[in-house]
Amino acid sequence: MSVPAPALAGETERLLQSGRLEQALDFARRATRGARICRPEHGLLAAILLRLGRIEESAAAVLQAQALATGSGDAYDGLAWVSLALGEHERSNALYRRATEVAPQDPRFWYNLACSERSLGRLAEAEATCDRAIALDPAQYPTYLLRSELRVQSAAANHLEELSSRLAAAPEDYRAQLFLGYALAKELDDIGRFTEAFRWFEHAARTRRGRLSYDVGADIGKLARIAQVYSRDEMQASSRCADAGGSSRFIFVLGLPRSGTTLVERILTGLAGVRSNGETDYFSRALLAAAGREGDVFERAAAAEPHAVAAGYAALADPGPPAHHIVEKLPLNYLYVGAIRRALPAAKILLVSRSPIDSCFAMFRTLFAAGYPFSYDLVELGRYYAAYDRLMQHWRAALGDQLHEIVYEELVAQPHRVGEKLAAACGLTWSDAAIEVQNNRSVSLTASAAQVRRPIYGSSSGRWRHYRERLEPLIATLRAEGIACDEAMGL
Repeated sequence: MSVPAPALAGETERLLQSGRLEQALDFARRATRGARICRPEHGLLAAILLRLGRIEESAAAVLQAQALATGSGDAYDGLAWVSLALGEHERSNALYRRATEVAPQDPRFWYNLACSERSLGRLAEAEATCDRAIALDPAQYPTYLLRSELRVQSAAANHLEELSSRLAAAPEDYRAQLFLGYALAKELDDIGRFTEAFRWFEHAARTRRGRLSYDVGADIGKLARIAQVYSRDEMQASSRCADAGGSSRFIFVLGLPRSGTTLVERILTGLAGVRSNGETDYFSRALLAAAGREGDVFERAAAAEPHAVAAGYAALADPGPPAHHIVEKLPLNYLYVGAIRRALPAAKILLVSRSPIDSCFAMFRTLFAAGYPFSYDLVELGRYYAAYDRLMQHWRAALGDQLHEIVYEELVAQPHRVGEKLAAACGLTWSDAAIEVQNNRSVSLTASAAQVRRPIYGSSSGRWRHYRERLEPLIATLRAEGIACDEAMGL
């Protein structure tokens, strides 16, 4: 007796969640065998193949499903997600659009299409799509924030009245207070109503922090522990190791979020022979897969066999369009500088730095999809920044000129000079066109996806000064931790 496809799909999901990928793959194949229409199970099959590292088979599964007779919106939405993960962004966009055509009354699909349009730089289309999702469901709260971030709002064209009204109508709704709060704060900041803006930044951040189980002290201890297991002497010895795996192809762009890492990535991908993997966890996955078995997680990671880490990382990072150089732009890779140097001794490591208060305020005003739990409280933010700074000082001492540092304020003030030095540090041929980032058509999936469609600008530097009094808890914490703020503050 044949088992119905929904039952097979349910078992596939269960096996997938338990990590039994090969068994899940068998059930997914059975669920899709003989199908004549595109079904959600096809996306599940492609996703499992992707997780197993069978990239070509995953891509083929998407194409085969796409060619079937018209199915449900969920079917195309699932295929779009896999296409996005495969780096097939235009195909992903077409599949998200297909989902809206099949199920035009479902606001989820319009939101996903809007995110796709933004990543491709089609900002007007993304805004119109956001409006469509909101019209279908006014409680589609993440869409309001996405829409607010698509452009700089003006006194004549904004959503202040709508956002204020929605917030007042849902005082007990966590998601409303979170997403609408950040959206309203951003728009108020855009038009220069800074006192009101900070009230909503603070309200939204407090709302987010209230749902997090987080101890900044534990994170501070982890950063100190990383510096212990990757000592200066050990790092200097490993940096002299031969490059057996062609690691000079890889460029790691790292630093705190909102520090300018996306801008550096855009300049690099404007040069010949360079492509970016975006923000992936490829390196940490390869490191943990090769980790030792003795000691705490930090000792186990430090004991990972370098060649195994390098091979695991290259297998994840290399699939995609041919490129002489591959950028890995994940801010959190600042935790793995020591491991990167050991496994990939010829890789380029670029640290993007920004003045302390600007850096912290840029994080405080951002709602992150995941990670960075320290950024929602000013005192915790100051304490974490100081611990981060100590770790960066350690990497500087350990790696010397093998760590190339880009100062955000210098980059936006003199993009040609800084960009040319950046290219030289990476062994790349410079082109003046690289700093015309608004002409770079490559995809961006980061929080800066809309901003990088504009010419390089420096107006965000010093923006914290509009909030000087309200940021006193942060400033006092930074000073107490020994972070020099006076020069950046102009005091």
